[in-house]
Amino acid sequence: MKHAYIFPGQGSQFRGMGKSLYENNVAAHELFEQANDILGFRISDVLFDGSDEDLKQTNVTQPAVFLHSVIAYTTIEKARPDMVAGHSLGEFSALVANKTLQFEDALKLVSVRAKAMQKACEQNPSTMAAVLSLDDEKVVAICAEIQEDTGEVVVAANFNCPGQLVISGSKRGIEIACEKMKAAGAKRALVLPVGGAFHSPLMKPAKEELSAAIEATVFSNPICPVYQNVVAKAITSPDEIKMNLINQLTGAVRWTQSVEAMVADGATHFTEVGPGKVLQGLVTKIFKGAVVDGVS
Repeated sequence: MKHAYIFPGQGSQFRGMGKSLYENNVAAHELFEQANDILGFRISDVLFDGSDEDLKQTNVTQPAVFLHSVIAYTTIEKARPDMVAGHSLGEFSALVANKTLQFEDALKLVSVRAKAMQKACEQNPSTMAAVLSLDDEKVVAICAEIQEDTGEVVVAANFNCPGQLVISGSKRGIEIACEKMKAAGAKRALVLPVGGAFHSPLMKPAKEELSAAIEATVFSNPICPVYQNVVAKAITSPDEIKMNLINQLTGAVRWTQSVEAMVADGATHFTEVGPGKVLQGLVTKIFKGAVVDGVS
């Protein structure tokens, strides 16, 4: 019986998140102020007083979710993770929790990642779509067929839980894919309100930029394994962690497979740390016997 700590990604943000921690917890207040200095703008002001539109900007959203997750984690007394994992961006929070990365270094990497992804989105207008109630294998096959027939980019990007998969690619590729998914029996195939094709080959320019920043950062030996998105298995080697973190930008988030691997390795209790409860819901759909809770 092992305890896994899991960390959410972009999309779980909300206005006012972390405000009570900022006002009532001295350590949290200091971390927020440190983040303001590192980022070069007062992200705390955007979180507490900004608009929903402000929070949707990738260069704000990613550091905001990371910051909230890490600060929430510091409030857990005697946290002793047996394993950690994060969904996409959440992998950086997980790497702070298992002491692979220092808070300051991780925040700098998240900022580089967010800006690089934003730039890649502007270079290649693209999008993502959620596909519900269709087998993963069928979704992957349809994506491959569209790429071969049309030359458009469209790939399976997020394996969230059985029956819930997100695809990513060019706007035309996603448009064609949504029609084909519905024709193949998908209950729904909806284009998502996102800035670009995350976790697809269209993020290659961002991958190159992030790679340079990661290679220049110190990665320490972790206190417990991290189950990384692109390989869906326990990793403890700093060099492997680096490589997988770089490949994550253009590779799929294999969340279903990651949770299954954690369960196979003994995880029974999953604590989601950060804004929202999305991962708690996904875990219970993947492993019905899981004990889940959250800290935010």
